[in-house]
Amino acid sequence: MNVLRSIEHRIESLVEGVFGRAFRAHVQPVELARKLAKEMDEHKTISISRVYVPNEYVLYLSPNDREQFASYEESLLTELSDYLSEHARREGYALLSTPQVVLEEDDDLALGEFGIATRMIQPRRAREADAPAAEAAPGATRIYQAPPAATEAVSPEDADRLGLAHDVRATLRVAGTRHELAGKRVVLGRSRECDITIDDPNVSRRHAEIRHENGAYWIVDLKSTNGIEVNGERVQRARLTHADTILMGQTELTFEHAG
Repeated sequence: MNVLRSIEHRIESLVEGVFGRAFRAHVQPVELARKLAKEMDEHKTISISRVYVPNEYVLYLSPNDREQFASYEESLLTELSDYLSEHARREGYALLSTPQVVLEEDDDLALGEFGIATRMIQPRRAREADAPAAEAAPGATRIYQAPPAATEAVSPEDADRLGLAHDVRATLRVAGTRHELAGKRVVLGRSRECDITIDDPNVSRRHAEIRHENGAYWIVDLKSTNGIEVNGERVQRARLTHADTILMGQTELTFEHAG
């Protein structure tokens, strides 16, 4: 599963069931992702050796539009941030920090309208030699109108246009096959519904999960029947480093991380 499909799948799964209702006039997550990437492209700052883009994005929604995201707002904002990170990586843009997406209400916006304001914020650590100065305040807010019909998922053509990356440094080698670890959580198990399926009768249907947290990768046992071992040691949760071996049932997996 490539990065684009992984992010889109997670965004769509967050709102599964919500889209089933009359949702045509509301702002939709995929449309937000497209416009955020467009704002990144249009607010580039060319420095001595890098092209910097904003790292803060404020989304302004009408109260009715924001209400529909109430039950999963935090997760949605995380997915939108991931979307921007991948776009910046593919285009070779420089970011002063991981993109931050914030949601605000604006009573002046009608249902289906949303605004985006961008800003470049300098992190607390020392500035890089050629980094541009951070903006003191957000730029002008640009208003968008959601289309009247439900927006479809991003097509392969849109993927090329948006430039989402396929560069995933962390991989998992299973029976000679390398799997990219795209996304914050990757479920391993015997079930075909898992992100990585392991054909081993000694592996539980949902056996374990690899999580990407704060720049590190962790493997977590999902209360499996036979448990997991990392480098020969039985663990419930363990941080993974390059070339670590994981044993699930009778299957050995190898974690690889280039970074």
